[in-house]
Amino acid sequence: MALDQGLTDSYTDHLRNDRNLSENSIRAYLADLESLVTHLNAMGIASFAELDINHIRSWLANLQSRGGARSSITRRVVSIRALTYWGARNGWLSRDIGRDLVAPKPERILPEILDVASAELAIAGMTSRASEEPSPISIRNLAMIEVLYGCAIRVSELVGLNLHDIDRERLTIRVIGKGEKERVVPIGAPALRAVESYLSIGRSELANNNSGVALFLGERGKRIDQRIVREVVYEATSLIGAKTKLGPHALRHSAATHLLEGGADLRTVQEILGHSSLSSTQIYTHVTEERIKKAYEQAHPRA
Repeated sequence: MALDQGLTDSYTDHLRNDRNLSENSIRAYLADLESLVTHLNAMGIASFAELDINHIRSWLANLQSRGGARSSITRRVVSIRALTYWGARNGWLSRDIGRDLVAPKPERILPEILDVASAELAIAGMTSRASEEPSPISIRNLAMIEVLYGCAIRVSELVGLNLHDIDRERLTIRVIGKGEKERVVPIGAPALRAVESYLSIGRSELANNNSGVALFLGERGKRIDQRIVREVVYEATSLIGAKTKLGPHALRHSAATHLLEGGADLRTVQEILGHSSLSSTQIYTHVTEERIKKAYEQAHPRA
């Protein structure tokens, strides 16, 4: 099959105008499309409309057999999921066949710790959903994931956030932790952007007389329930192929580990997490030590 110029032009227009991607990103997405079509040609597939999940898996397996890095395969999974979602919505495919496609499972030391690449991939998946289907719920879900990971807070602290707890000038949020203890933690630029997007687009559509000053709202307009947040996190982590359910605490564990791996000192991480005892924070030093040991054993010729 030849690559349909109409499909290419329409997809390019979508990437450029609807998703506002950079030219480099657009070229990468189109290169993945061309690579997939080349593989379909080799399989004797006559039309893009005949594409099914087994064709995509065959393409990915072929790339892997030719030495494709796991990170490269993962990027292509995200790319093709975006393509099939768009294709189904615009008549090029009868259904979104890539919906259940998952990225290669990353190696993890502990079952409830994500590495940095996996955390970024989970957020990228939620970002893609919020971009492709910008509903109040999808935009809210992305904001919650960004805040949970970006601020390393507990799920109870997330659902307790109020509108006035965000300090945009100082780039911090005020949270109420265990024992009603108040603390102030930093909020990164990506998380703040996601929250601002939710406030400007999503919250107003969810809000009603029951909303009060709650920051994150459920579909009925009340303060969001912890169970809903857990389901959102399960959804986000399922995008990276996690076999076990990873809840909000996994994002908190991961954020703490990544802070230490990035050079933050133990006392600072203790303050961010709201631990009353330093011994509670020290578990993350054990995690990072195990990661270092494993990297050494895998990489050093005389390990």
